[in-house]
Amino acid sequence: MAVTLRSRQIIIFVTAWLAYATTYFLRKPIGIVKADIGKELSLSNTDLGWLDTALLLPYAAFQMVLAPLGDKYGARRTFGVCLILSGLSMVTYGWWQSFPVLLFLLFLNGSAQSLCWPAANKGLGAWIPDSQRNQVFGWYGTSPFIGGIVGTAFSVYLLAQFGWRGSFFIPSCFVILMGIAILFLFRQPSELGVDVPGKEAKPTTESRRLSMLEIWRIPMVAEVAIAVFCLKVVRYCMYMWLPMYLLHHLHYPKEQAGLFSTTFEIGGVVGSFSIGFVLDRCFHGKALWGSAVGTLLSAVALLLFHWTSFAGMAVNSFWMALAGALNCGPDIILASSFSAELGEMDGRNAASALTGMINGFGSIGTFMEGPIIGYISEHYGFSSMFYSMILLSLIGGVAVIKAAFIYDRRPHSSRVLP
Repeated sequence: MAVTLRSRQIIIFVTAWLAYATTYFLRKPIGIVKADIGKELSLSNTDLGWLDTALLLPYAAFQMVLAPLGDKYGARRTFGVCLILSGLSMVTYGWWQSFPVLLFLLFLNGSAQSLCWPAANKGLGAWIPDSQRNQVFGWYGTSPFIGGIVGTAFSVYLLAQFGWRGSFFIPSCFVILMGIAILFLFRQPSELGVDVPGKEAKPTTESRRLSMLEIWRIPMVAEVAIAVFCLKVVRYCMYMWLPMYLLHHLHYPKEQAGLFSTTFEIGGVVGSFSIGFVLDRCFHGKALWGSAVGTLLSAVALLLFHWTSFAGMAVNSFWMALAGALNCGPDIILASSFSAELGEMDGRNAASALTGMINGFGSIGTFMEGPIIGYISEHYGFSSMFYSMILLSLIGGVAVIKAAFIYDRRPHSSRVLP
C-alpha cells in the first residue's frame, strides 16, 4: 500500500508540475515577440503594454471570482478543461493581422488559465502530508519558473526560425495535450478512496460558498494578497520588459537579450526549490517572517543590478538571478502553501477559493504593469521603471511583516502551519 501511495504521489506531482509549466509556453512568447509585433503593426510601447493587460486582466479577475469552482467541481476537471481551452485560444494567434483580434485571443487565454493555479494547488495539496507542505510546494513552485525558462528559449528559437507568427501554434498543442493528461491522471484521494498518512483530517463545518468580501475579511488574507500583488508586479515586469531594457538601454543583441532575461527565472527556480529548506533551517518554519526578509532583500538586489547595469553580463546575471530568487521564493509560499492552509482553517472547504483570491489579487498587478511600465519607460526612461519595482518590493515586505505579527498573535489552537 505504501509503495502504491508513493507511486501515486509521484505521478500526481510530476503531472501537475509539467502541466502548469506548459502554461508559460503561452505567456512568455508575448515578451519575446513584442518588439516584432510592434514593428510590423506600427505600435507604440504603450500599445504593446495592452498586450500584457489583455492576457493578465482576465487571469486576475476571473481567478478571484471563479476560483471556488475548483472546490465545487474538483481540481482535476477544472485544471484539465482550462488547460485545453487555453491551448485552443492561441492555436491561430499568428494567423491574424488585426490588433484587436490579438488582444481578444489573449483575453481568452488569460481567462482559461485563471483557474489553473488554484485548482493545481488544491489537487496537489490533497496528496501532501502536513509536515511536508512548505517543502513540496516549494518544489512545485519551480514549475512556473522552469516553464518560463524553457518557454523563453523555445520562443527565441521559434522567433528565429519562423518569425513571431510561428511562435504560438506548437506551444498551444503542448498545452492541449497536457490538459488531456490532467483529466486522466490528476485523480484525487477522495476519487480513489485513498487515505494520505500524516495529513490531519480537517472536519468541514462551512460548506457554503464564501463571498469575496467574506474571504477578504479572513485574518491575514488582505496583507498576504497585497504582498503577492507587489511581488508579481516586479516579477512580470522582468518577464515582459527586461528583454526590451537589455535591447534598447544596454544594447544587447536581440537573441542575447531574450535569453539573458531568463536569469531572473533561473534565480526563481533556486529560490523556490530552496525556500522550504531555508524556512525550516533559518526561520524555524516561520514562513511569513522568512518571506518578509526575502522580499525586502529582493529590493536591495534590484537596486544593485540597476547601479551596476553597465558592469557587464556576469555582474548583471548575478544580481538579476539573486533578485529572482528573493522575489519568487516568497511569492510561491504565500500564493500556494500558506493560502491553501488558510482556506482549510476553521473548518472551511475553501483552499481553491482563498488561493484564487490571494493569487488573483496579486495578479491584478501583472495586468496593471503593462500600460503603466510602458508609459513610464516611454516618458521617463527605464531607470524610473527599476526604482518603481524597488519601491513595490519594500511595500510587499512591510505587508508580510504585518501578516506575521497577526499570525503570531493568534491563539495557538487556531494557527495554521506557517
